[in-house]
Amino acid sequence: MALHIAVDVVRESEQSLTSQIQRFIRKEILEGILHPGTRLPSSRRLADDLGVSRSVVVEAFGQLVAEGYLEAVRGAGTRVVEHLDAAPRPVVPALLEAGPEPPVPDVRWDLRPGGRNFSAFPRREWLTCYQRVLHKADATDHGYPPLAGEPGLRTELAHCLGRLRGVRTSPHQVMVAAGFAQTLSLLCAVLAEDGHAALAIEDPGHPGQRRFVRDSGLRPVPVPVDAEGIDVDALTASGARAVLVTPAHQFPTGARLSARRREALVRWARAVDGWVIEDDYDGGVWYDRDGVRPLALQREAPDHVVYAGTASKSLAPGLRLGWAAAPRPLLDRLLRVRARHDLGTDTLTQLAFAELLRGGLFDRHLRRLNARCRSRRTTLEEAVARHLPGAAVAGPAAGLHAYVRLPHHVDEAALVAGARARSVLVRGGAAFHARPQRAAPALVVGHAHLPASGVTEAVRELAAVLARP
Repeated sequence: MALHIAVDVVRESEQSLTSQIQRFIRKEILEGILHPGTRLPSSRRLADDLGVSRSVVVEAFGQLVAEGYLEAVRGAGTRVVEHLDAAPRPVVPALLEAGPEPPVPDVRWDLRPGGRNFSAFPRREWLTCYQRVLHKADATDHGYPPLAGEPGLRTELAHCLGRLRGVRTSPHQVMVAAGFAQTLSLLCAVLAEDGHAALAIEDPGHPGQRRFVRDSGLRPVPVPVDAEGIDVDALTASGARAVLVTPAHQFPTGARLSARRREALVRWARAVDGWVIEDDYDGGVWYDRDGVRPLALQREAPDHVVYAGTASKSLAPGLRLGWAAAPRPLLDRLLRVRARHDLGTDTLTQLAFAELLRGGLFDRHLRRLNARCRSRRTTLEEAVARHLPGAAVAGPAAGLHAYVRLPHHVDEAALVAGARARSVLVRGGAAFHARPQRAAPALVVGHAHLPASGVTEAVRELAAVLARP
């Protein structure tokens, strides 16, 4: 392969050509311009390119090999050594539910919650919709998108949200965003502009939300959650005038906000002239045996509740598709804040999603996804009942994860560590609490992405850890 490299040499220099080549390549490596694993031209090729004797290049390469910057691999040429990679650790977004874990050899079952459900992604339907969009797209579809989102998608979302979740909205009150994270970031900015110093959040709740809210300029205020959802009396006592809730399927406990608490939360919002941010993170994934899907809280107070959804759980997080339904004055302010940061969401992805909604393919996909999740949830319940005496799967059957309450005598931290040693990654409930030391032992189990046999085997491994003396 005729590789090339830009090497700067000066023939009139007092420094030898060999030293110049050496110093140049060493500097390029140290400054990160030549990356680990980069293959260099052969000594013959480089000598020809530079118009120097091959022995000059051979000597320079040899010295760099001796110093540990290059390695000569038989049959593979000369490369920059791999171990010089000094790249910084990747930045992990706070709102990723499963943060970095210590390296575990041969991880077999990953029970952490999150968006790892790509096996259920409707590949054929998505490809069909994308092809239709590309076939019909004109010049305007390849320009900058409207900041609030493509009109066709906003229309389909308004129809779909009204039909499936009972959301009271219209296309001009819907904004398409890059997932829930962007929606929350914009809302935090607007709240701060309005003089809000705090945002109440559920406890337990998303482990990254406290840091995300704090980084967005507001003080996160944890408010306790019980079997009926968020404690509205505690919310009132907190003094906050805005709250972030997951009323349909509380994350992570799975609790459903009771009718009594829904009414109380709406009364609170009106009394303090505040805002409720309704995070319907997995609203389309509901497969409880009673078949009754909870309607959106937003429908009861559309003037005080911002409804926010995402395709991360129902389709794939990599699409970065989210949406919000808000009163038009608030939506205008969100868009003004957004205009300072980006130029909108990928047009073709929006149009493909609109096509998926319009043709009924999304509903068909949800039926398949719910059937799969119901099967995994049933398997999990049976495995927990058989292998973990005293434990119970809490909350209605919904979403991609389940909250498993453990007997009070169980050492949650030891169970999580022991599971990791047996190649099972699982997160304890304490990680989701603002005050972990007060949390009753529990596990937050992502199950939808696993084969049914994997769910059973993973629970057996957990039981084996508990059975150790």
